[in-house]
Amino acid sequence: MDTEVQETYQEKAIMQLQADADKIAQLIKVQMDHLTMPQCPLYEEVLDTQMYGLSREIDFAVKLGLIERERGKNILSVLEKEMNILHELSIKK
Repeated sequence: MDTEVQETYQEKAIMQLQADADKIAQLIKVQMDHLTMPQCPLYEEVLDTQMYGLSREIDFAVKLGLIERERGKNILSVLEKEMNILHELSIKK
């Protein structure tokens, strides 16, 4: 595959994965604002499903050589840190 085309695919993969991570973060923010119960089973189920889906997307992109494994782990790590911050803030309400 042409190097330029490969780089374009890599950039698109990273942008899409980051967009999906941002959507999950937004979902969490909305849930925290409206439910005030982060221990709600439905909230936890949605969050677990979304995080699992994102991790599978990242694994797929890594297998295709579109992103480095460390980059994918970083995307998940940043999202998990943001989730923890939001969780702490919701508890303090």
